[in-house]
Amino acid sequence: MSEAKYVIGIDLGTTNSAAAYSRVDVQPGEEPEIKVLEIPQITGPGTVEAKNILPSFIFLPEEHDVAKDALSLPWSYRRTSIDDKASIAVGEFARDRGAEIPNRLISSSKSWLCTPWVDRNGKILPNEGPEEGKLSPVEAGAAILRHIREAWDYTMASEDSSLMMENQDVLLTVPASFDAVARELTVQAAAAAGLPDVILLEEPQAAFYAWIHDMGNFWRKSAAKDDLVLVFDIGGGTTDYSLIRVDEEEGELVLERIAVGDHLLVGGDNMDLALAYSIARKLGEKGTRLDSWQMRGLWHSVRSAKEKILDGEAEKLAVTILGRGSSLIGGTIKAEITRQDIDQVVLEGFFPQCRSDEIPKQVAKTGLKEIGLAYEADPGVTRHLAKFLGDKIPTAVLFNGGVMKSEPARKRVLDTLESWAQEHGAEKAREIECADIDLAVAKGAAYYGLARRGGGVRIRGGLSRSYYLGVAASMPAVPGMPEPVKAICIGTFGMEEGTEQALPGQEYALVVGEEVKFDFLGSVTRLEDAFGAVVNDWEGEIEAITTIETTLDGDTGSVIPVTIEVKATEIGTLELWCVSKKSGKRWKLEFNVREKE
Repeated sequence: MSEAKYVIGIDLGTTNSAAAYSRVDVQPGEEPEIKVLEIPQITGPGTVEAKNILPSFIFLPEEHDVAKDALSLPWSYRRTSIDDKASIAVGEFARDRGAEIPNRLISSSKSWLCTPWVDRNGKILPNEGPEEGKLSPVEAGAAILRHIREAWDYTMASEDSSLMMENQDVLLTVPASFDAVARELTVQAAAAAGLPDVILLEEPQAAFYAWIHDMGNFWRKSAAKDDLVLVFDIGGGTTDYSLIRVDEEEGELVLERIAVGDHLLVGGDNMDLALAYSIARKLGEKGTRLDSWQMRGLWHSVRSAKEKILDGEAEKLAVTILGRGSSLIGGTIKAEITRQDIDQVVLEGFFPQCRSDEIPKQVAKTGLKEIGLAYEADPGVTRHLAKFLGDKIPTAVLFNGGVMKSEPARKRVLDTLESWAQEHGAEKAREIECADIDLAVAKGAAYYGLARRGGGVRIRGGLSRSYYLGVAASMPAVPGMPEPVKAICIGTFGMEEGTEQALPGQEYALVVGEEVKFDFLGSVTRLEDAFGAVVNDWEGEIEAITTIETTLDGDTGSVIPVTIEVKATEIGTLELWCVSKKSGKRWKLEFNVREKE
């Protein structure tokens, strides 16, 4: 928004969320000041504290789970889908109280946004909670974002409505590997939270922007031409890999994101569960067995203890597991988690040493399984990294995500990369230090907001191939001959994100009201084709990438004359808009161009 006074970066995390901001009126040559929003939240019954981290947990209490008015905030919002008078809790108290009543706690809602076999707009969370009072993954994401928006409005805009968050430039981060559907659902959640105009940014890029901001003008002295920087990001729910190349143009260093890893649903949640099972196994050896309810409670308790240990607050902590039956207090079970437990379970299970040519292990799939998150069959993130890198050896590594606060985990990754460098006769990668892993993504998103306005360095992410749309040729049918298809170039090699173009002087016939298919094609050899170029004979040079089958809104079987507009978005998709020549009505198609890069 041109009239915005602030840029706001929001890290909607699986485990923790945060927001950072800066004024937009930064003078040329002036270093922008990026601040972190202190977010008021319930930390105990009737207690409100402002903290720079908002745990991404939602507690849906029943009538007797909390005292009356215990969840009152300086502002108020309601869970209207259940009961206009029933409040929900988001944040620290939600996490802690919900661990005691796990079937009323929503966690990892962000991961559910990218789970294709569930209705992500359906009321399915908590997954194992009672049917009454559930929220959809989109509603859960909206609840967290709404809390952040209202915290901002209360803190920053109580005396000036023009400063309300909806009037600012808002940058919202997503995993680099989120597909187009998950990104669109994230945008829907933001709109439901009162933020109709957000710009999405990949989390690894945001982490790198935070490093640039922290280094100031010295970042150019910390990087060199031909550096290949690996952003290694493990958060609560996902693992993301991105490669950023440092190049030089006219004597100046420039940055280009050249590769993004596959979507990997493995992260802190998996590690917490592994730790919980480790503790349960030790208890079982002493004759104490936990049921599924107690395991869910232990899982959440382990998460909190692990974070405190990794933050350096303690070397070991007790975890409490509620008993079952009439004597809950008398049946309380005590256990302990230590830093040694964390290092052993996490390092050996999730960061195994491996060769550079290893691939993730394949596990035979069970015919029937519970509906749940699509966790990776192989939790070894180093094997997934080997597959991602192939024969590319990074020269530097930037770690991000709460899991990577663990020094042993960072060292294991660096040691593994060093062994791969030795295999290839290359120099070992150096670590680029992140000043604050918990807040880097939010701060980096705010910096990117300034960079979009010309106030900072931008990472380029131009298309790494040419892209085409298959269009049926207007020719008479010939017996025994398939319908000829022309390839229209809709994305040129190197096309920058944010670029918008219309196919010049061309008109097409769009079929609406019945199921049709759209073929998307790509080429790594025809890199000189211009935007709008028509390729008639492309066998061996252009390959099929994907086919979208859909029914576009309109009268059944109608054919509408349209022109085509294309936008390479900043979140890794090509948007195709078919625009009616008569009415101006627009139909949107979207294709994720990062899935094959």
